[in-house]
Amino acid sequence: MLPKLDLTTLFLSVSTAAGQALNETPPNIAVAQQNIELLELLQEKTKGNLSGEEQQILAHLLFQLRMQYVKAKETQST
Repeated sequence: MLPKLDLTTLFLSVSTAAGQALNETPPNIAVAQQNIELLELLQEKTKGNLSGEEQQILAHLLFQLRMQYVKAKETQST
């Protein structure tokens, strides 16, 4: 059974795509960056319209992806 379609599902789907791009060998920085920027855009455009849980999930996903992104960029430049 597929998950219910809602904003949380969208956030998780986009973050999964970004995470997969960062875990490729070598990491696909461009795809990861585009998906992170998409989540940032969603955060900006939905500000004030998300539930507390949705805000928390989105903030957590962005934090985790940004940390993975920085690590991947550092690894790629060495």
